[in-house]
Amino acid sequence: MPDKKPEILHAEVVAQSRLFQIERVHLKFANQVERQYERMKGNNRGAVMVVPVRGDELLLGREYAAGTHSYELGFPKGLIDPGETAAEAANRELQEEIGYGAGKLTHLMELSLAPGYFSSKMQIFIAEELYESRLEGDEPEPIEVVSWPLLQWFELLSKPDFSESRSVSALFLAQKHLKLK
Repeated sequence: MPDKKPEILHAEVVAQSRLFQIERVHLKFANQVERQYERMKGNNRGAVMVVPVRGDELLLGREYAAGTHSYELGFPKGLIDPGETAAEAANRELQEEIGYGAGKLTHLMELSLAPGYFSSKMQIFIAEELYESRLEGDEPEPIEVVSWPLLQWFELLSKPDFSESRSVSALFLAQKHLKLK
């Protein structure tokens, strides 16, 4: 497998919305094969997801997901604002979405969302030593906070509304970090 990245011969924005730009990229590979790809250009600030642990329970949020037109159960998440570190964004999102701040934040991993099509990355944190603290968020309706027994983490996987791949990945990373069986 070659280590040399393909040469970008041409790139142009072919569509855009308030959130995304779709870019067509003309590439030339080391073996001289040329291909055109389309990719979504993110904001390059990145995003965060936080697994909040309060005592012997996980805290999740149930909120509307426009992509699936359903209410989904998952962990607090959001974009990193300009001038913010990933840890600051994680703590802010916790306060906006579930009404808790974290006394201790541990970075678990950086995840690629869909590297074949999307450049953005998400930083996954675990939040411990929680304290009540609420910040105003941008959600159109209050997020329902759901407590889940920490030792029953694996049973979350059987809930039909806990299906987002980033939340599932974060759950496994938290399980590994906390050494849960």
